[in-house]
Amino acid sequence: MKQLILAEKPSVARDLSKTLGATQKHKNYFEGDKVVVTWALGHLLGLQMPEDLHKNWGKWQLETLPMLPKKIGIKPLPKTQGQLKTIKSLAKRKDIKEAVIATDAGREGELVARWILQYIRFNKPVKRLWISSQTTKSVKEGFKSLKPAKQYDDLYYSALARAKADWLVGLNVTRALTVKYDDSLSAGRVQTPTLAQVDKQAQKINQFKPQKYYMIDLEVDGKKAHRQQKDKFEIKDMKSAQAVVKELDQQHGKVVDITHKDKSQQAPLPYDLTELQREANQAYGYSAKKTLSLVQSLYEVHKIVSYPRTDSKYLSSDLKSTMKERLQAISNLVPEAKNYLANGSQVVLKKVFNDKKVTDHHALIPTEQKPRYDKLSQDEHRIYTMITRRFAGLFAQPYQTKQEKITVQFGSDKFVFNQEKVIESGWKGERIQDVSQRDWQMGEQISPKFKISAEQTAPPAPLSEGSLLAKMEKYGLGTPATRAEIIEKLVRTELMERTNKSLQVTPKGRQLLQLVNPALVTPELTAKWEKQLEQIAHGKYNSRSFLKEIEEETTKLVAEIKQSKKKYQDHSLTSKKCPKCNSLLKEKNTRHGKLLVCTNNECDYHRRAEAMVTNHRCPQCHKKMLLIEGKNGTYFRCKFDGTTEKPNNKKKNNKKMTKHEEKRLIKKVNQDEEPVESTLAAALKKAMAEENK
Repeated sequence: MKQLILAEKPSVARDLSKTLGATQKHKNYFEGDKVVVTWALGHLLGLQMPEDLHKNWGKWQLETLPMLPKKIGIKPLPKTQGQLKTIKSLAKRKDIKEAVIATDAGREGELVARWILQYIRFNKPVKRLWISSQTTKSVKEGFKSLKPAKQYDDLYYSALARAKADWLVGLNVTRALTVKYDDSLSAGRVQTPTLAQVDKQAQKINQFKPQKYYMIDLEVDGKKAHRQQKDKFEIKDMKSAQAVVKELDQQHGKVVDITHKDKSQQAPLPYDLTELQREANQAYGYSAKKTLSLVQSLYEVHKIVSYPRTDSKYLSSDLKSTMKERLQAISNLVPEAKNYLANGSQVVLKKVFNDKKVTDHHALIPTEQKPRYDKLSQDEHRIYTMITRRFAGLFAQPYQTKQEKITVQFGSDKFVFNQEKVIESGWKGERIQDVSQRDWQMGEQISPKFKISAEQTAPPAPLSEGSLLAKMEKYGLGTPATRAEIIEKLVRTELMERTNKSLQVTPKGRQLLQLVNPALVTPELTAKWEKQLEQIAHGKYNSRSFLKEIEEETTKLVAEIKQSKKKYQDHSLTSKKCPKCNSLLKEKNTRHGKLLVCTNNECDYHRRAEAMVTNHRCPQCHKKMLLIEGKNGTYFRCKFDGTTEKPNNKKKNNKKMTKHEEKRLIKKVNQDEEPVESTLAAALKKAMAEENK
């Protein structure tokens, strides 16, 4: 008899099959003497769409809202039905005695597997593999200690409640806004308050009024100290500053106080995912999604870091015995590691071991597996280095300094100098260097040497992805696993845009925040829901009670939109006319560039808003040609010599997915853990398609 092992991705299934001896390779699974290893492709199933549940819900109209179905079933996603059929046929085999859920050990991974097993009506025993790294050692130990899947029921209930809550709030509010204001306006319980955080910062910047003020500094042997004053706005003009300096010049300066203080700073705790994303954004400008993709690759492909989608910075006590092997694995990258090994691999930061503060997974740390640096990309190497340096700090002594505070007095005015001497560089290592010290003496006479500096208050900085992630974490918006995709969705739906290293709300996004319900704009309601979902996952809150509250809130949100008297201006509308029906054209962003589409629902006219540079070469100069769409139809034109050429239109009518498309889909799933198509995305896509007919 054999186990049917369900992994989340083909790449993970391939690695599991090697470890478990499943050497027979088939198209959609691997097989061995004791196991059959197959995979999902992210989500193979999703919640049913409104039109699947009620015939009147097929058309987007305000009269049918809110949609509150008694039961929301699941259905296969169209592009991945082949893999689902494979899993179903394998499950029915007589030699399959039980299933093992080996999807990602988290909320969404649990949902991926449970939906599949539910859909194929699997009625044999089910066990759960729960591991925090993909090394061979970890996988083998995990299979020796499989747990009954029933122990993770609460995690499944939490994931299911999250999916249904997003369906109820997202579909109802988005549909209400889209129909009422006749434009694609996507809203949701997490993305809308996240967008509001970016807009709130922009408002602070717009409302900011700079204030000028003057500071007086005392200079002693190249060191400066500010004059102590009640507030920095005490001196508001140059004339007043000069008067103060004139008075100070007539005084005798004297050192009146010297105090010493020893300060010890412990190493920071290891990373959780959100902090790693923040610091990678600050250091390298990586988006949250890119950092997640890189660390996911280090976890799945290279197997050199632990499970990345964690919200904990602590380690469980059972990991103490693995510290030596992990140090050995990073010794070539972190020179200090050899010293720590020589000292017996003793962890100095004892507080890192705290079982009560470890959630589903411990902090993000290196595994016992030595990396093959030649196999890592530069970006992967950077992220791995960040993780290993933070981990190595656990074994280092605290950073210790002796701080000196010197007070110099001129008449009634005081100037305070601070200097610091490093006693023990500790976890900061050689990167920290001492600044030259001055030997101060009590009662020492100080010559008057003053400098006036004109200062101006600076406006708040716009939010970067790193600072937005910090706010999302602070207000409980999303989870470490979902925050990157929330940011990407806001950009994709044209509610937010990236400008240099910061994020800005688009005109459409600002309008959405004015039109949507106030309860969805502030983070309190969403944070409350996220906390309840976490309680459900730990068996401390009932998912039915949660969904009942969501239904009540959805009813209230839809009613507010219906009754709203607010106006909406479509900023994508242009002054250009449709050549078919004379209606106005609007701009629409697609992955192939901007399109101009007709606003008349009965008209299907569309064309490119701007010429697209293609790989098609000019027959004369062999440079890339532009693809032009205009009154004369579609054609290629060379901007260098004016050569034009008609494209060769060969239509493909293949309804079946080609091998190339299948490989591309698998590659996408291996790189990213998003569902192939979310319920809300599918609904919006269908609605917009009907709108543009």
